[in-house]
Amino acid sequence: MLKPQVHQSHQSLKPLVPLSKPFLRGNFHAFRALQSSSSIKNIPKIRIGISPSVNIKAITTFTQKSTQVKAFVTIKPSVGGLVSGFVDDVKDMFGKSLLLELVSAELDPKTGAEKPTIKGFAHRAGEDKDGHIIYESKFEVPPSFGEVGAILVENEHHKEMYLNDIVLDGPRNGPVNITCGSWVQSKHVNKQKRIFFTNKSYLPSQTPNGLTRLRAEELLNLRGDGQGERKTHDRIYDYDVYNDLGVPDFCSELARPVLGGKEHPYPRRCRTGRPPCETDPASESRTLINYVPRDEAFSEIKQLQFSAKTLYSVLHGLVPSLETAIIDTDLGFPYFTTIDKLFNEGVNVPMPETFKEKALWRTILPRLVKGIEDTGKEVLRFETPETMDRDKFFWFRDEEFGRQTLAGLNPYSIRLVTEWPLRSTLDPEIYGPPESAITKELIEKEIGGIMTVEEAIKQKKLFILDYHDLLLPYVEKVRELKGTTLYGSRTLFFSYPSGTLRPLAIELTRPPMDGKPQWKQVFTPSWHSTECWLWRLAKAHVLAHDSGYHQLVSHWLRTHCCTEPYIIATNRQLSAMHPINRLLQPHFRYTMEINALAREALVNAGGIIESTFSPGKYSMELSSVAYDKHWRFDHEALPKDLISRGMAVEDPSAPRGIKLTIEDYPFAKDGLDLWDALKQWVTDFVNHYYPNPSSVESDEELRSWWTEIRTVGHADKKDEPWWPVLKTPEDLIDIITTIAWVASGHHAAVNFGQYTFGGYFPNRPTVARTKMPIEDPSDEDWKLFLEKPEDVLLQCFPSQIQATTVMAILDTLSSHSPDEEYLGKQMEQAWGDDPVIKAAFERFSGRLKELEGIIDERNANENLKNRTGAGMVPYELMKPFSEPGVTGQGVPYSISI
Repeated sequence: MLKPQVHQSHQSLKPLVPLSKPFLRGNFHAFRALQSSSSIKNIPKIRIGISPSVNIKAITTFTQKSTQVKAFVTIKPSVGGLVSGFVDDVKDMFGKSLLLELVSAELDPKTGAEKPTIKGFAHRAGEDKDGHIIYESKFEVPPSFGEVGAILVENEHHKEMYLNDIVLDGPRNGPVNITCGSWVQSKHVNKQKRIFFTNKSYLPSQTPNGLTRLRAEELLNLRGDGQGERKTHDRIYDYDVYNDLGVPDFCSELARPVLGGKEHPYPRRCRTGRPPCETDPASESRTLINYVPRDEAFSEIKQLQFSAKTLYSVLHGLVPSLETAIIDTDLGFPYFTTIDKLFNEGVNVPMPETFKEKALWRTILPRLVKGIEDTGKEVLRFETPETMDRDKFFWFRDEEFGRQTLAGLNPYSIRLVTEWPLRSTLDPEIYGPPESAITKELIEKEIGGIMTVEEAIKQKKLFILDYHDLLLPYVEKVRELKGTTLYGSRTLFFSYPSGTLRPLAIELTRPPMDGKPQWKQVFTPSWHSTECWLWRLAKAHVLAHDSGYHQLVSHWLRTHCCTEPYIIATNRQLSAMHPINRLLQPHFRYTMEINALAREALVNAGGIIESTFSPGKYSMELSSVAYDKHWRFDHEALPKDLISRGMAVEDPSAPRGIKLTIEDYPFAKDGLDLWDALKQWVTDFVNHYYPNPSSVESDEELRSWWTEIRTVGHADKKDEPWWPVLKTPEDLIDIITTIAWVASGHHAAVNFGQYTFGGYFPNRPTVARTKMPIEDPSDEDWKLFLEKPEDVLLQCFPSQIQATTVMAILDTLSSHSPDEEYLGKQMEQAWGDDPVIKAAFERFSGRLKELEGIIDERNANENLKNRTGAGMVPYELMKPFSEPGVTGQGVPYSISI
């Protein structure tokens, strides 16, 4: 078992000399103690300047009275330059732009009070090789000052500064790293001095007495008082319901219910404090900026905001241009060849008139926006998805339909059938007879009489996509909307010995409505043309249901939305010096900003989701129903999720104590390996700081954190009995691994394959615009179906504006930015400063590199029919690392796009 790091104070000073190899970040040289018995007064003074290449070397001057300490502050330049105006330039010239105060980790033993801080102004010293600005300061530190535990920073500029890190050279224990990663506001905007703690992690009970007050003060600063409207420079984390999706003051049609509360349970989001709407006081106005805490916002460096900037450009520039180019919003695709033209000819789109904006578009959207030199026009031309590039007819095949439930974009919905007959749990007085129309006889006929339904269930051969009870209550509402329709649906699959799934039957149900009784129909694969085309149309409806569920539940709700309360609680309740805070922070980067952008243009009233997915204006409300009925924290852990769906069983004889129902289930197979590696890393980390159960139970910050997640962040679920208890290190390991998995592996599985599987939209249409031709058909409609079934299918598919909009969004969402932070690839500075944690991380990183090879071997195994075959795209979404772009692989730490 790993032991916690012990922090000791040293009674004697040791001179420092440069190591042969640096171990600090940046260009600074590390130091080590001389093993000489020479007295300090005989050690020569080391003096150094700044070379033109800015390879900054620290100096240490020892006297018997004090130690000279140098601080190197790394600043990332922001858009428009580091400082603004003549006054700031003058301050830099005279070294009065950044005030630093060293804080002792110890109280004065004589008075019991905090020791006076040691102040010093930092002056601009140059730049490093990455273009970061380096500030430098000197301090005379007396021996009685003790260990430096924190630094207070005051920004004398008139503009905010992004502090990357601070390195102190010369303290008695050698170089001290302070990872900041934060915006520091001008003192003219915020008079509070910023507190940055060293990279040593402490549980609350271990906090050095000189830092106790600052630890509590910083948490109070981050919590705020819950009042007023948040400003862009604030760093305040608080909770609110989803009351900012609608715009009732603009149009009554854009009013939306508040999500969060008894009527529509939902996770909480970050509070912005914007004023209420005039026409609906329960809703928050959207006229002002959508606040996120300042440090959650994307960095201004171009590469660091690549994905977000691209998404913003698509949402606010490209999509409006598409709407201008395609005037008829109801216009569908007349032929399948017209769809193909999106990839080889493209769509002419009006572009910005200024050269600067046009160049920006070409830079940000190189995959989408193409320039035609001979005409000077700009076109939106899509890259051919790998699925279509390998097999143009992949979307047409039933076996691919079944395979994608295991190795596609939404591997979270398929479940084992355990009971027969299939029945609805909805009120039959409202929704009609609950019995499914899929009969025992029909199933036995479809599987060729090789076994009975009872035998198939016993042998775990029957599986289902069941969207019947979730969607049926919304059928009548959705059908009142223009350009969309809906059914409740069930799709049944049979598993062959090879592990491949064959779709057997699709049931579509319409509840009693408009004076008509319940309508339900079962469709099966057929050799007859009429039934064959009806089957294809039924598949289009089911795929639209699965696309909506994937985007609204598997993706948005279960990753983006449910993670936001974890982020808020972590910043409010766990100090920046708490080891669990430092473990979780990489899993939270940029998530709140991407969520705010989604509320602004993706999931908002009239946004992309509502205008392109079947549930329309009821999309987010439907995700609330899914949260209410199905979400539970303990089942977000991958093993528990698989067991809850019958896709795995507990088996002590299995390697990890769990056996898959379908052994060749690519997402589950690779995902469990990734889960195991992640859990081992978390285990090593947690056991290092919590060697026994009492250390967990006595951690008041940790208890407050877990309580707040359950009772505030997920307040509508606070009384559920399934919440894990938090008493032992094992409990903490399970909780942390679950949170980290959702942000990394789960999100990667449902996000980065979106263009691969959805870029050719007939494979995953997001909306079914027309009902089945067999449902109450008119003579004219039935005649059209019999004469031109292909036209009927194309009319059912999304319109041109819907399809191209979704394709542009999916291309962007599937893309890795050049600076993506992949799970296990780069070590956090605070982890590297602790040798035990550093070794644990290196083992974790090594396991992930091994997993890359294991997945490659599986994808080359011809016996794994869900991975290999003619024209088949291998399953690589759980491969940890990736190159930039749309690659269909790579698992980032966080939900950053």
